[in-house]
Amino acid sequence: MLLNGFFETLNEFAETIKKKYKVIYQNSSLYEKKISKTFDNEFIYKPSPHLLSSIIKYQNKKYKIEDFEFETVWNNQIETKDFEKLNNFFWLFSLDLKSSKDSVKKVITNWISNNYHFKKESWEFDMTAKRIISCLSNHQLTYDDNDKEYRSIFDEMIQKQTNHLLNEIKNSKDLENKIIGCSAIILAGLCYKIEKNYLDIGLSYLKKITNSSIDNQGFTNSRNIKQLIFFLKYFILIREWFKEAQIEVPEHIEENVYYFGQGYAFIRQNIEVDLLFNGNNRSNTKDFDNYLKRLSYKFKNENKDYGGYIILKNKKICLAMDIGSSPNSSYSQDYQSGALSFEIISNGKKLITNCGYYKKSNQKLNEISKSSAAHSTLIIDDNSSCSFVKKKDALILKTGLKITQKDAVYEKNFWKINAAHDGYLKRFKSIHERNIEFYPEQMKFIGNDKIIKKKNNHNYKFDIRFHLEPNTKLMKTQDNKSILIELEDEGWKFTCDNYEINIDNGLYFGIKNLYVENQNIFVSGILNDNEENIKWEIKKI
Repeated sequence: MLLNGFFETLNEFAETIKKKYKVIYQNSSLYEKKISKTFDNEFIYKPSPHLLSSIIKYQNKKYKIEDFEFETVWNNQIETKDFEKLNNFFWLFSLDLKSSKDSVKKVITNWISNNYHFKKESWEFDMTAKRIISCLSNHQLTYDDNDKEYRSIFDEMIQKQTNHLLNEIKNSKDLENKIIGCSAIILAGLCYKIEKNYLDIGLSYLKKITNSSIDNQGFTNSRNIKQLIFFLKYFILIREWFKEAQIEVPEHIEENVYYFGQGYAFIRQNIEVDLLFNGNNRSNTKDFDNYLKRLSYKFKNENKDYGGYIILKNKKICLAMDIGSSPNSSYSQDYQSGALSFEIISNGKKLITNCGYYKKSNQKLNEISKSSAAHSTLIIDDNSSCSFVKKKDALILKTGLKITQKDAVYEKNFWKINAAHDGYLKRFKSIHERNIEFYPEQMKFIGNDKIIKKKNNHNYKFDIRFHLEPNTKLMKTQDNKSILIELEDEGWKFTCDNYEINIDNGLYFGIKNLYVENQNIFVSGILNDNEENIKWEIKKI
């Protein structure tokens, strides 16, 4: 332990020295000279701004540049979030094309004047990448019909910032920021036809990133649904840039669009609500679906088992379960320990849910949302199936789990999902196996949570929670043997013989960066035998 602590301290010291050296270097004349190696290439390819409509939230109301006060804003002290919005230039997408180009030119010229040399605050990696994409995509406002001297300065600054991205992309830790950075580098290469310097390097980095961060099915190693959709959006964007620039689309771009599209179809195809597994929240994908339709993208996936999830569905019911092993710690920043958790959707309404994910800066809420107790699954002695450790500003996996078995049956009148994991083996010498059967004609779910003790140990307590959305109403029957569930115009009954059942309050994180109270049904007991079978039933009434 002392030796481990020594090496951790040593690593922290080395990291501090490295950061201080980096600050000195980036503010030196050497770095300025390095990123100032630009080309006289003409801005040839002019990307259409509408291609970014899957990423940018376009406003119905367009503003004029005169509606904003930009005279002294670059020098003002503003909040971090507003500073980022201002300096990534995404506000350009909100401007009316009838805005004064002279005013836009003045704003950009002022920014260049204040930020010509590297500044850590305004040259942050993702901020710079977004600024390049925005300025190039909004060329009708930022570039076209301007004088030669201004265009020359604009071209130089775009290339200078791109050089900075090339220098920093290896150091960027955030996977999504790396994708945005690669996109900006590739776009600069397409716009200025500097293929060997920008286009090829950007594509090479993008290929390395995806090869190391997706599984053999093309699903993200993090098993994060939001990340999968993020990847799909940016790969489609890059593909459309190549098509519009009339340059052959690289093979690995085509392949990844196909694979990410397969994952998207599996998760979203005929499912009207979001599945709250591994970092996901409720979202509205209608605009993105329209975007795909407008650009003639059609994805289809008939698999029942994909990306570590099983989804069985018909026109009325959807049953989904997390049956995937935990990811490598490098991809676990937004992973939640909800192995074998499940969700039921009835006629487009969530009957059984998980609690969602809280990603904002509140570490306590983030930690709560990562726990097994925030999922519809088993908890032993108030412990999660995985453990996390704080690393910098994130909680990443310390000990994960493996799925030891899984199978599914999908027939017209009978569904079944069976899976087991070893997340409780090391500490409690136990395997958790879950079996859920569904009988469509009877509208009945029968579950059996089996706890298999590999070795006699203490009589630990266990809980199995079944979370419900905040608007769902619960009522315990007078005999204490059943719980009635009111789901808008539907009624369901939960029963579990031989074990105590109760209603408990919890927190629901399904809405991004918010939390509200919800309720959950929980079954509790003590592990006594070598094998504990907790049988429960959910039936429509």
